[in-house]
Amino acid sequence: MPSFDFSSEADMAALHNAIDVTRRAIDNRYDFKGTSAKVELNEKDKLITLYGDSDFQLGQIKDLLLPAMEKKEKESTKRLEDQPVQRVSGNKVKQELKIRIGIETELAKKIVKLIKDSKLKVQASIQGDAVRVSGAKRDELQACIATVTKAITDFPIKYGNFRE
Repeated sequence: MPSFDFSSEADMAALHNAIDVTRRAIDNRYDFKGTSAKVELNEKDKLITLYGDSDFQLGQIKDLLLPAMEKKEKESTKRLEDQPVQRVSGNKVKQELKIRIGIETELAKKIVKLIKDSKLKVQASIQGDAVRVSGAKRDELQACIATVTKAITDFPIKYGNFRE
């Protein structure tokens, strides 16, 4: 019975490239000279940390980072979760952007319900942080992919692990 998985994984190599592009842009910009503006990636905790002298400067850093991320991997900025801006030592500020990996339970339930409501002859089940879809015909699975990718636009979902 053919099956495939809906999942959501961040391309860490593309993310590293986007962070490096942003660092170089910060180093080259005249208005960032002599400031505490910088970007750090913590791969273990899946966090991007922005440092700056003011909220305005954090906004400028985001304006450099987000297009660089989109250029490397489409819809990658949709997986970022903004944390509140924190004051650090005097007038300095920092903000953490959490990278969401995998499909959360509520989104997985939404996907399963969407598939069941579509009346396609496929079965969907939640497998940890992915949704496995199986069906008798490959055409039904392709129709399921089209239905879900059209309906879910606020979070980057990939399909793969196609098995015959």
